[in-house]
This record gives sequence, structure tokens and C-alpha cells, in this order.
Amino acid sequence: MKKLLSRTGSLTSCVILLIVIITTVVCWDELGTLFTAGKVDNEDNMVETIMAKTATPGVATIVSNQGQTEYKVYGYADVNQKKKVADDSLFELGSTTKAFTALAVILLENEGALSYSDSVADYIPGFEPIFKSEEANITINQLLAHTSGIPPWSIRLIPEGTTDDMLEKTIHNISDISLDTYPGKEYNYATINYDILAAIIEQVTGKSYQNYVNENILLPLGMKDSYFSTGQEKESDKLTKGYRGFFGKSLEYDAPRYYGNIAAGYLVSNLKDLERWINAQMGVGDIPEKLKNAIQQSHEVDIETAGSEGENLYYAFGWSNGKDNRIINHAGSNPNYSSQVIINLEKQQAIFVLTNLNSTAPSQIADNLYSNMNGMPMNKFSYDDVYVLIDLVFSFLVIIVIVNLFLKVMKLARGIALVIKDEKTRVRKRMGSWIGLSLRVILLGLLIFWPYLLNNNYYMLSVWMSYSLYLWMGLAAINCILAIVIHGQKLSKLRRSQMV
Repeated sequence: MKKLLSRTGSLTSCVILLIVIITTVVCWDELGTLFTAGKVDNEDNMVETIMAKTATPGVATIVSNQGQTEYKVYGYADVNQKKKVADDSLFELGSTTKAFTALAVILLENEGALSYSDSVADYIPGFEPIFKSEEANITINQLLAHTSGIPPWSIRLIPEGTTDDMLEKTIHNISDISLDTYPGKEYNYATINYDILAAIIEQVTGKSYQNYVNENILLPLGMKDSYFSTGQEKESDKLTKGYRGFFGKSLEYDAPRYYGNIAAGYLVSNLKDLERWINAQMGVGDIPEKLKNAIQQSHEVDIETAGSEGENLYYAFGWSNGKDNRIINHAGSNPNYSSQVIINLEKQQAIFVLTNLNSTAPSQIADNLYSNMNGMPMNKFSYDDVYVLIDLVFSFLVIIVIVNLFLKVMKLARGIALVIKDEKTRVRKRMGSWIGLSLRVILLGLLIFWPYLLNNNYYMLSVWMSYSLYLWMGLAAINCILAIVIHGQKLSKLRRSQMV
């Protein structure tokens, strides 16, 4: 028997060592970048370093400096097919879409079809949000500035689907939502604000949101490759594959579709079309007069109605706007794409960065490109991408849980042996088992309910977070259950030994 246990112990050690070795090999490239600043000798080195750090498959950048424009592309549009990113490769823009929606509202306001001070309820009957048990009135300018009071977690109320009624269902889901703050009082970014604007646009024009934007903004600017990802369109072969992180790598990820959220984050575009967009922001090109005027208005900040993001930084008309230095910018983040745009209106400088992974890589790249353009050093940054950090942290936790799980299974397979010398030992072991059992039950409860405690849910985690988080949660729950079984068996043995 002792020889058998000895062999079992050796086998356990070998399996644990094998798990650690395999995981280290899998994550080695990512671990290497974790502890190095990477090269920032030039723009290409900087981009490639950030791509390596964040496991980003593909990047497309456009830099415009006083009329001189340059495209650069890196990596893959489709990793499995080894298809490279090209100038005409398409990416989802994420929240950089919001500036297009705001521009549509400005056009309608200029035509007299609506007013910024109008109540949402004037256009959407039954829209009756609540603040402190009383009905609250939200206006169009509050939606534009994210000062409506609608909470950020409302994103989870956007239903998945590709049918024509998804926007209507989205509005229905928030029609009686409880507000975090009184409308107009505080800036609180909630993506669903711009979906409400889309519903108003449809109500006023009698057209679908995407048709109105296409006819009045995209086509007049010559953005012929751009379209909204509703889930109904025929997928272009120029569309890059989207990805999500797992164990320091990127896996292809076909994210759910949200027709009801296209106005807030689902415009699809490429560098060629975005050159026309950023040029239009700087007044460059052949732009219809009414559209040119509306674009200029979208850069104006009324501090009485704009959302305050910080000192001299405001949110208005789909842009974060530095009032003093005339720099507008916005980041975009979808489950499997991300983007960043920075435009200096005075210096006539613009940058747009696109990636096919949800991360802060576009923001880091754009910031460094802007610094380099203005003669400032590019940052030797720390490892600060929140999405990649979540993936790495939970990847290591998965390793720990797997080892722990294996040990528990071996313990159950071998049986639980208790050495009880006296009554004092019995009491101590019983107390320890009860404490261990109670802690595991509490931990299991927290594992099950923690998303809801943070105003979230499992569905949102499955859509947005790294696979490693979900895997850890499942393995940790199994671990807790096995620990509960082990402590239960210990208590049962202690009870039987006491009877003897």
C-alpha cells in the first residue's frame, strides 16, 4: 500500500510539473513582453511592440499632418488564412461611430426637424425613466453629452439580434430605467444614449437610422466602402476577422450582433474612407455646405450642456473635446475590435488607428504617433492594457486552480485518512472542517453571484471578457464543490469515529 501511495505521489508531482511546463511554453512570448518596455526607436517598432504586448493580430493606421497623409498596415486580417491587413481592410469602429450619429442629429436640428432641448418623450411615447421614484425628463442634448443620468451598466439591456425590430426592443428595455443621477447634472458615459438618438432620428425622418446616415453623411463624403454592421448585410471579403484574448494569445471570435446598437458602435470602415472623414473634420475636401457647417458645429462646446470629463475636457456631439487646445478624440471598443481617433483642428493633424482585437492598443499607438508627429518622445510604456492584464492574471489563476483541482481529485481517489489521537484533536479537526466548509460555501456563492453584485451578468462577461476569466470561474466553482465534498467526508468520518 505504501509503495502504491508513493507511486501515486510521484505521478501527482509529474502531472503538476507537466501542467506548469506546458502553460509556461504556451505563454512564453507573452511573458517575455510583460517585463520589457519594447522598442520605440521608430513608429514601426513602437506599433509592433504594442501588437506583441497585446497579442493584437492586425493594425491599420492613418496619419495626416497638414495635408500629408500616410497609411500603414501591420499584421493579419485573418490569421488562419495568413491574409495580411491592407489599406482597404474593413474594421468595426466601436464608439468612434458616435460622432456620425451626433452629426446626423445636428443636420436635423439645422433643418428645424428637432431641437436639442426637446424631450425624448416627445419622440418616443412611453419613454419614462425614473429618478428617485419620480419620472424624469431627458432631453436630446443630454443624450449627446452623456448627461442623461442613464447608468453605464445599461449596455447589458441591449438585446442580441439582427431583426429590424431590435432598436425598438432596445428602447423598450430602458423605457422605465432608474437613473443614476438627475438629467443634466453629471457626465456618465452610457453607450445606449446614442441608440436612443437613433430612434429619434428614425422617428423624425421616417427612414432607418443607417439609411439616413448613409444618404446624408457617408455618400456625400465619398465613404463608399463604409456600412453599418446590422447582421443582415452580406459580409464583405475585405472585413477583417475579429479576435479575443486567451492565455496570452488571440483566438478568432465571431461576436454576437446587436442591430439595436449600431448607432453607438457598429459602423464598419477602412483607412481610405476614414481619410475622407478626418479631412472633413479639418475642413479639407469637397464637402457639401450644409454638411461642412454641421461638422464645424460638432466641434463646438457649450459648457452649460456638455459633459465634463475633467479640467477643460468636455464631451459633446460624439467627441471628447479639449476646449482650450482644440483637440478632439474618441476611443472605440467592441467585443472583437477597437479604434482610436485624435484630431488637432488648429494644427491640421489627425490620426486614426484600427485593430481587430478589443484592447487599448489603438489608444497607445495613437498617443505615440501624435507625440512623434509633434516632436515629443514616444512612451516607453508599462504593461497597462486592462484587457490583456485580465487575460494574463486569470490565465495564471487557471493554472493554480487546475493544480489544486488535480490534488483534490487525487485526495478523493485515495480516500480521506484522519489520525485522531484524543478528543482535543477531534474537536480541532471538526472545527477546522466546519470553517473550511463554510468558507467554500461562501466562496462558491460569490463565484456564482459576483457579476450581479457589480451590476453585470454572465452574458456580458461571455461577450466582452477573455476566455480565461470564464474558464477560471468554472474551474474555481468545481474546486469549491470538491472542497465541500472533502470537508463533508471529513465531518462524516469524525462523527462516525466519535460514535465508536
